[in-house]
Amino acid sequence: MVQFEELRLKLQALEPDIRELSNALGLEKLKMEIEQLEQRASQPGFWDDVENSQKILQKTGTLKNKVAEYDALVTAYEDTMALIELADEEEDLSLLEEAVSECDRVKETLEAQRLQTLLTGEYDAKNAILTFHAGAGGTEAQDWAMMLYRMYCRWAERHHFKVKEVDYLDGEEAGLKSAVLLIEGENAYGYLKSESGVHRLVRVSPFDSSGRRHTSFASLEVMPEIDNTIQIEIRPEDVQMDVYRASGAGGQKVNKTSSAVRLTHKPTGIVVASQVERSQYQNREIAMMMLKSKLLEIKEREHLEKIEDIKGVHKEIAWGAQIRSYVFMPYTMVKDHRTSFETGNVGAVMDGDLDGFINAYLKAASLNQLHEDFSEEDA
Repeated sequence: MVQFEELRLKLQALEPDIRELSNALGLEKLKMEIEQLEQRASQPGFWDDVENSQKILQKTGTLKNKVAEYDALVTAYEDTMALIELADEEEDLSLLEEAVSECDRVKETLEAQRLQTLLTGEYDAKNAILTFHAGAGGTEAQDWAMMLYRMYCRWAERHHFKVKEVDYLDGEEAGLKSAVLLIEGENAYGYLKSESGVHRLVRVSPFDSSGRRHTSFASLEVMPEIDNTIQIEIRPEDVQMDVYRASGAGGQKVNKTSSAVRLTHKPTGIVVASQVERSQYQNREIAMMMLKSKLLEIKEREHLEKIEDIKGVHKEIAWGAQIRSYVFMPYTMVKDHRTSFETGNVGAVMDGDLDGFINAYLKAASLNQLHEDFSEEDA
């Protein structure tokens, strides 16, 4: 039947890309690495160094997941092809809808796995630290910062990432002035690094009794969470610590004691804070981790040789600096100004449907890197 023949050809066209994905993932190399790690885990005395042992097991699990995901893609392709051929042979149109759905699922899964191959940065596999700041504009900007906060929480939920609130400062009437989230999951930073920058909102403000249209700004900083394997030297005399009472949710015990910690890095003026834990010591550890992550991210972004070369980074959260615009009125559109990717479904975006923007950024970044590599070779 013509419907099934067209679907078979559509699915068959994906086969070369699936084979190519195996090479891009380095599947054979992954399997060899898994075997080597499992041999290390079977050696006597493996658990003598618990911290190192856990890292080895975690890495083994991550590599196995990559192999299993590819194998599942191949199986889905073969099963879908068998379904199409069976339905065509039986001339059973009742199976057409299921076959179309399975074919689309194979294509989506292939695209998602291909995108993972673009995450080759040194810190892409790390967890992500998201810091939100409301721009100038009072309540309207603070409400917009809260909307962004919710949007990224929804995105994380869609991808089954764990979300942990580290710090939160309420707005004066609504929304938030600033907040920090830790997004935990494989490649969280690799995906979310594209979201760092100023976000612009255009809408009729619910806080304006005259019903006028307002433009608001909020910024998002994205940093990789670094662990003890990455050494960042910060001199104790360069850090000022202040303690205060936690202002957010967390129970009376949190709010009654001065357990929240704010660290200021004197040479750069960078400020980080944590109030999520009940103990001042734990909050200081989290704040110090955030400070190290921020200094490392700036060092990498600015191509500096040493942390000491950072003189302070201050960007205005205002017009002209935005990476993306969210328009609610007079029409609905969300447009990324770096890639020109856009959608009219602003409601879906605010509910966390950001993959189109993230994918477009990763592809553009990959192409730019290829052009740079070719330019260096020509030079």
